[in-house]
Amino acid sequence: MNKEVCESFLNVWEVFPDKLTKNNGYHEINDGNFLNSYCGSYSCDTDLKKIDAGFFYLVNKFFGASGVFKNNAKSNINAVEYIIIWLSHMLNLKDKQGNILTNFYKVYINNQDKYKNTINGVEGCSNYDDLIYKKNELMKITNEKLSKFYAPFKSLCEMYSIFGDDNKNCTKCLEKAKEFVEKYKELSEDYSITNDSSCNKILCTLSNDYDNFKKKCKDSSSFPTIDKPNITPKCPEQTSEQNSKQIHVNISTKNSEQNLSYAVTSEDAPLSK
Repeated sequence: MNKEVCESFLNVWEVFPDKLTKNNGYHEINDGNFLNSYCGSYSCDTDLKKIDAGFFYLVNKFFGASGVFKNNAKSNINAVEYIIIWLSHMLNLKDKQGNILTNFYKVYINNQDKYKNTINGVEGCSNYDDLIYKKNELMKITNEKLSKFYAPFKSLCEMYSIFGDDNKNCTKCLEKAKEFVEKYKELSEDYSITNDSSCNKILCTLSNDYDNFKKKCKDSSSFPTIDKPNITPKCPEQTSEQNSKQIHVNISTKNSEQNLSYAVTSEDAPLSK
């Protein structure tokens, strides 16, 4: 995580808010909205197309040819976790039942050519689809559970967006830091979270990015620390070699699964089952 990553999320939040309207609907993506160009056929005429536009913008912004990670995509692969957490939250605003992430992947990601855009720098991943599938274990988490990570993620991202290289005094971020640690603590004390190895990995990603933020500050002594006694095993320092091996395993599995017939094959199919 870095300032540029979080500014990209801020761009999305500003034009496609992460809360429903007063009429219990998603906000519109109008012609003047930059996300409109990320809609299929330049039209976001359904809720799921709106969400897909935001999702694709973030993937492309981070891993595209001129993206944030164009020179070091391999070491920033965990950014995909944050994009999927955003996706989970947006889907969860209306549909809280079942594993809708998996169905969204089958309908919108696996079946669209734009996710076949090639990428470089991540061994074993040839396109966006491969990159997303590397984190396919997150899609097996129920959407209700995965969306719980959204609040601490957003607090942390807001900290990074406030912080700048020209101002390493992080006192303005102290309240957000307290907010993040409080929300993180709630998750780390939730047995349904800590008993799930995939959820533990997200906790590790969040805690590592929080600790990295503190290291950037001139004075972070007043920042609360994260107590991680319930995370088992302890957060690993994963090497590039380990990342590459995991990518190969996941992509091999993905290629095998593509030979199977999916239950959901069209945009009109419900995403709640």
